[in-house]
Amino acid sequence: MCEWMNKVDGEDTGDVKLYALSTCIFCMRTKRLLDKLGVAYRYVDVDELGDGDQGEAVEQMEQHNPSGGFPTIVIDGTVIQGYKEDQIKEALDHAD
Repeated sequence: MCEWMNKVDGEDTGDVKLYALSTCIFCMRTKRLLDKLGVAYRYVDVDELGDGDQGEAVEQMEQHNPSGGFPTIVIDGTVIQGYKEDQIKEALDHAD
């Protein structure tokens, strides 16, 4: 696991990763939603990483979301690009 991913404790609903930007309002809303739902997840604010780690994070994110938009949420292999509350909740309900 990448050392630059931050871990948030909560209920284990599967592998939940969030690729975000620290200044992105939709990224902030996604974090707040995950926190409100009380799920465990890992996230990275890509813009706060050093050049080498930033490139690695973007490359990893683009493996899931080739368009490279933020936020990108990966829930047990299901990729959601953007803040889509209903899709995030549905993916979490189906994650095991």
